[in-house]
Amino acid sequence: METQNLTVFNEFILVGITDRPELQAPLFGLFLVIYAVSVVGNLGIVILTTMDSRLQTPMYFFLRHLAFTDLGYSTAVGPKMLVNLITNQNSISFNCCAAQMAFIILFIGSEVFILSAMAYDRYMAICNPLLYTLVMSQRSCELLVAVPYLYSTFVCLLVTVKIFNLPFCECNIISHFYCDSLLLLTLLCSSTHEIELLILIFSASNLVSSLLVLLVSYTLILLAILRMNSAEGRRKAFSTCGSHLTVVVVLYVTLTFMYVQPKSSHSFDTDKMASVFYTLIIPMLNPMIYSLRNKEVKGAFHRIWKNLNKLLR
Repeated sequence: METQNLTVFNEFILVGITDRPELQAPLFGLFLVIYAVSVVGNLGIVILTTMDSRLQTPMYFFLRHLAFTDLGYSTAVGPKMLVNLITNQNSISFNCCAAQMAFIILFIGSEVFILSAMAYDRYMAICNPLLYTLVMSQRSCELLVAVPYLYSTFVCLLVTVKIFNLPFCECNIISHFYCDSLLLLTLLCSSTHEIELLILIFSASNLVSSLLVLLVSYTLILLAILRMNSAEGRRKAFSTCGSHLTVVVVLYVTLTFMYVQPKSSHSFDTDKMASVFYTLIIPMLNPMIYSLRNKEVKGAFHRIWKNLNKLLR
């Protein structure tokens, strides 16, 4: 059904990663490996922290949910991008586009708050060890992940419903490899002031509140470490926080590059590469960062592997 300058679409067209056919096969192979490693790594973290009795601590409880959110938004983007690279049909249905955008908002929004909860957990462990068990109880940990999930679900549903209930113009081409909310706004024919204001408010509140918790927690942790007399104690404290701090820096630097740089310096190619980094590369890196130098995670893997070998025999 068409009216003047308005069209009811059944699908959108995703421009994709590249329009050069000779690059599609190599990129498909590269991103398939990246996505497979991401799935295996994050799923492995979820399984290990669920099954191993020695990993039933608040730190690994939050790590499990971090892996779950990484798995969530990489899966929202990865499979569709891989299919588009080999089929040359970059269409995505109206409903699938809405669902993809909603899941990206849900999982990335949840991740930034889970990272903040992990920083608070490290603060309690280092600065208030005597109160740690009492404050970081199972119920407290469940609350610290339930609230971000519920809040992010509310945000993603509100933004998605607002955007997809507005009329789109004749153009249905999205200059990206997934359904990005900001690019979808450019395709709307009606006023986008309200939804832009909503996105700005939610994005700013998410960034400010999560960063505030991170900065306050790590400032207090640093002060506590500097007051330690034991060099071994300082080394263990830094080791405890190192993996989490690395993940935080990588994620926030990438998001800042994407959304804080001046509009004049934006280009579709650089934005796409940054999007690939935070939707596929970061979910692949996070399990490696937390596992490679973590003796407890490696120990849990070896124990489960031995048990599986015994069962198979």
